[in-house]
Amino acid sequence: MEINAFYWRTFRAEAPGMDSTFATPDPAARVYARMAHGLDVVRSRFATPLTLADKLLFGHLDDPRTAELGPGRSYLRLRPDRVVLQDVLGQTAMLQFAQTGRARVAIPTSIHCDHLIQARADGETDLRASLAEDGEVYAFLRCAAAKYGAGFWEPGAGIIHQVVLENHAFPGALILGTDSHTPNAGGLGACAIGVGGADAVEAMAGLPVELLHPRRIAVYLTGALAGWTAPKDVILWVAGQLGTAGATNTIVEYIGPGARTLGATGKATIANMGAEIGATTSLFPFDARMAEYLCATGRGELARLARRHEGLLAPDPEVEANPRAHYERVLELDLSQLEPHVTGPHSPDRARPLSQLAQELREPRNEFVDAISVALIGSCTNSSYEDMSRAAQVALQARAHGVVAKARLLVTPGSERIRATLERDGQLEALRGIGATVLANACGPCIGQWRRAPDAGDTDAPNTIVTSFNRNFRGRNDGRAATMSFIASPEIVTALALAGRLSFDPRRDALEGADGRPFHLSAPPSVPALPARGFERGRAAYVAPPDDGSEIELSIPESSTRLQRLAPWPAWDGQDFCEMPVLIKTHGKTTTDAISPAGAWLRYRGHLERFSDNLLSGAIDAFTGTTRTDVASRARALRAQGIRWVVIGDANYGEGSSREHAALSPRLLGGAAVIARSFARIHESNLKKQGLLALTFQDPSDYERIREGDLVSLVRLSELAAGQPVECVLQHSDGSRERLWLAHSYSEAQLAWFRAGSALNASGGQDRSA
Repeated sequence: MEINAFYWRTFRAEAPGMDSTFATPDPAARVYARMAHGLDVVRSRFATPLTLADKLLFGHLDDPRTAELGPGRSYLRLRPDRVVLQDVLGQTAMLQFAQTGRARVAIPTSIHCDHLIQARADGETDLRASLAEDGEVYAFLRCAAAKYGAGFWEPGAGIIHQVVLENHAFPGALILGTDSHTPNAGGLGACAIGVGGADAVEAMAGLPVELLHPRRIAVYLTGALAGWTAPKDVILWVAGQLGTAGATNTIVEYIGPGARTLGATGKATIANMGAEIGATTSLFPFDARMAEYLCATGRGELARLARRHEGLLAPDPEVEANPRAHYERVLELDLSQLEPHVTGPHSPDRARPLSQLAQELREPRNEFVDAISVALIGSCTNSSYEDMSRAAQVALQARAHGVVAKARLLVTPGSERIRATLERDGQLEALRGIGATVLANACGPCIGQWRRAPDAGDTDAPNTIVTSFNRNFRGRNDGRAATMSFIASPEIVTALALAGRLSFDPRRDALEGADGRPFHLSAPPSVPALPARGFERGRAAYVAPPDDGSEIELSIPESSTRLQRLAPWPAWDGQDFCEMPVLIKTHGKTTTDAISPAGAWLRYRGHLERFSDNLLSGAIDAFTGTTRTDVASRARALRAQGIRWVVIGDANYGEGSSREHAALSPRLLGGAAVIARSFARIHESNLKKQGLLALTFQDPSDYERIREGDLVSLVRLSELAAGQPVECVLQHSDGSRERLWLAHSYSEAQLAWFRAGSALNASGGQDRSA
């Protein structure tokens, strides 16, 4: 059957059927019963008040009777309730799941087609283009979902995190997702954690998943938001306080009376961007605003069930009454005093109140560009009914004065349900009225899937964009290193688009109307957080799996340039890693976007060999101060000679996306280890899962001892043990040698992954020995 016609036939207007992949009362009741039992066991062992993170994690322990509990040191073995896969990492996840030999996923799983749709012209045009260009991938994912019992959301249905919030999440659920912004579901009180594909596959196969027991941070909220200030400003302020690594291996809980004033989708915005501070996840206690959202999305029975189990879904009263006694760090924020914030460029923690931005623009050393070339609102982070309604209110004020946006304005709805409702209620028309283009219900520019039209002049020239997205690393949105990306709330971005300049503050500055007279924008009036007439379903298509998919064959043509079967990695040969060349020593912020760039490469995510040609092409070489295009080719040449190699990384190496390919590609091309000052949580886990050694300098200053041309030996690996350092010998080009010691965070179980070649090899199933 012709792929394009096949998909357009299934992209039909219908309400999704209710099968086991949806959040319904019976499965939720079983989750609450299991949580209550687990917490009873834990309380019998430890007589101490419990935080919300404690309750959600301990209630999902594989064995609460024997689990070692120690934040920052012990590993928790957890039983998740659900796995959600986006289409890019979903490809490698399903290819890895095929290796397990299991006939069907063991827990509810869904696949969401949101990453591949590229923003070019408008939503309808771009979706049709993706169906034509990416049909082979979509067909594979739909086939794999049917074979293994997963639900499948068609392209155009929406961004994974928004669709999960609307359909799959519920208070207290433990959700694993192959995307770093999976914590978005924390807006509904779920414990939602971004992971790599290997973690997801283990859960799908019915195995417990290991997680370093997170430490705990509380953000105690008082007051209520007012005027131009939005939920977005809460997380931008927090990012400024904690930095991009300040919450690594930590769960952030938002508590206090101010937390209960925020709607569920506002909470989701805050939880979503917890990924930008390295948090394992972010949580809000269950409250009336969550119940309202559940009812509005057709899940009133779940709301009533959650109300009966509120004791499981909030911290113990003693914890909220005295948070400093129960959290390692407590931030206090009065929402009524919070200003609108803007972060950037190049890092989501470079935060300041909007009132200070104009002064920074006047400082020559910053080299900021005041003129805004493009403004973008929406995405999984900020596309709620409330977000778009507030942005539309700003747009309507401008239209009343005959004003349109001076900067190009792009709008990304988070889901088909949101798009259809905004279309019905007029918000999208209000935004179009000031010149906005509405894109597809997909990730688009937020993840670099933006075929940005050439601007007048040099496309390599410095320029400013403003977004309501979540991440703004250099080149992240448009692939242009010279673009300076700033993040703010949707209503502030809309105001900035109208002015066309970054220095505009709508609380202070005036716009000029079509009649030549100045006027001031007013703060968006109070708008409903949820649509009074309910949500429209739109045309989003959900495909439930058949009862038995065992006869379905996964067909991957050998000639495919988009898909490639994965073979098991070879087991460790038991030998030390001796005299390994340093493939690259990276300097500064080395994100997963730098290790494994997306953009034009995204189309090859299902073909690991081809995709790996981009390895570390965005990283800054510490010896040259520039990026290099030869890293992958050098790795291939070393692999062809049977020579293992090592990467040296700076602090928080692997920050950013859950991009598993940033570990898969080094493994494929012959890497043995990555040695860094420190790691971001998800990337460190991904390296471990794929059988690579993730090591850190015991003394971070030892990073400076690595010279150009060094050979690195990791010795006595047969004695590798949890909590014990690894001996490293450096052989410099002048013939001299140095010895230093490396730390690691491997448990004994994780060391078994290394010895077996990967976590998947060690988990059983088919024989995966070399």
